[in-house]
Amino acid sequence: MHRIKPDQKAFATALRNSATDAERALWKSLRGDSLNGLRFRRQFPLGIYIVDFVCFEVRLIVEVDGGQHAESAKDAQRDAWLKSQGFQVLRFWNNEVLQNMEGVMQMIFKAINSHTPVLPPPLDGEGWGEVKAKNTKLSPSTHSQASVAPQVVRDPT
Repeated sequence: MHRIKPDQKAFATALRNSATDAERALWKSLRGDSLNGLRFRRQFPLGIYIVDFVCFEVRLIVEVDGGQHAESAKDAQRDAWLKSQGFQVLRFWNNEVLQNMEGVMQMIFKAINSHTPVLPPPLDGEGWGEVKAKNTKLSPSTHSQASVAPQVVRDPT
């Protein structure tokens, strides 16, 4: 994992402290054990970016955007870099989160359930190993009873 620069950490903290209403509302649904062990972090530095929400277990990033993000070339570049790092990126408008939280959460559950573990390229001399994901699925009604965290088993050779 990369080191977080002190200025990035301070900026991420400032963003957490000045969250929008939509970000606060979504955080209430994502935080704690609401997804049975899948841990989301908010305003987390990745590379040169700070993402709104990230779940490392399923390589999922959730962004909550206001009007300033409409058709943003910077967002497209950012999403491309995040995808190149093995993350799936979901974007929701502020009004979607505030007016249709159930629909937003269903999209997040769908992304979690469709997760295929992605390993970064192997280092020189290492093999890919084998990836096994648990065969349970999350749904809005059963998400507190299931776990989808992938297990990574490295080839010992």
